[in-house]
Amino acid sequence: MSAENYVDDLRATVRYALETTRAIAVCPFHSEVTIRIGDDAAESHAFERAKRIVKSDGTNWEPKALMGEIGRQLSEAADGECPLCA
Repeated sequence: MSAENYVDDLRATVRYALETTRAIAVCPFHSEVTIRIGDDAAESHAFERAKRIVKSDGTNWEPKALMGEIGRQLSEAADGECPLCA
């Protein structure tokens, strides 16, 4: 998985950063379920990683946009475990 595949899509950029820092995980049995791990350090690291991803036009994502999208994706994720497996 390379960041180059996601640079121009805010949603995909944030998803990449959250997954690669292990702030979120996908349920191995239900691929449609994203699980929030609950690791504050990983979530902060995801923000820092996303900030450093350069778009194809040479610019970076605005921090406010990144924070909003990170918050949205984390709020939609299940807390700690897959609700379909529980």
